[in-house]
Amino acid sequence: MKQIILILVAFALSVQAFSKEQESDVFVPIEKYIRLGDHESLAVWFANNLELDIMGNINGCSKLQATQIIKDFFVTYKPSDFTIIHKSGKAPMKYAIGSLKAGGESFRVTLFVKIQPGGNQIQQLRIERDSRL
Repeated sequence: MKQIILILVAFALSVQAFSKEQESDVFVPIEKYIRLGDHESLAVWFANNLELDIMGNINGCSKLQATQIIKDFFVTYKPSDFTIIHKSGKAPMKYAIGSLKAGGESFRVTLFVKIQPGGNQIQQLRIERDSRL
């Protein structure tokens, strides 16, 4: 009987830990904002200075400049779907790779996010045409 109780407690704790990990997934809101093409909400996550690589045009830029560049991209290529297909890393730096369908084309998106107590920030955002097609 003790073994059954211990197994149930261990299972409950692991489910709770998994649930908390899912809730604190930094990429959930970012994924949503990219899918919606919401440059303003996405920009809230930008570091004060970050690196943008939009189809080979690499810029070290301010948060304001990055916001305008992403806005222009979303106007030209209106997102219809975005899904994160891979996540890795651990604090203080996590990254994700996603698949973006926008403007009738497919893109690969790579995000590097700095995890910190004062708030998580996108340090690097790369959007490139998906060459697998």
